[in-house]
Amino acid sequence: MLYAGAMSQMNAIIFAAALTALPAQAEEQGPPSMMERGLQQFLEGLLLEAEPALEGLSDFMAQMGPALTDLMRQVEDWSVYEAPEILDNGDIIIRRKPAAPEIPKPEDDETMPPSIDL
Repeated sequence: MLYAGAMSQMNAIIFAAALTALPAQAEEQGPPSMMERGLQQFLEGLLLEAEPALEGLSDFMAQMGPALTDLMRQVEDWSVYEAPEILDNGDIIIRRKPAAPEIPKPEDDETMPPSIDL
């Protein structure tokens, strides 16, 4: 859920950055109108509010970045998986779609550890 909140704030920041280009055009036309000044102040306040969330997002990415990169290398085609399901205990399950092609079994490879019968 942290990801969804961070993404909505990130979208707001991108929107705010896009709208900050408007005052640059307004300078060519004359002094900004009251509406433009109000919008600029609103966007500046929005950026100030979102700054702590962005710092938290950068900390999150610093911690999870290597794990996410490793996961992206291991999964070749995300389209063969269902949407993630969060269980009551907090576990996240990502199931393969029933129509997905079979995963090829690795040959006896030196990189694979030997199986152990228990």
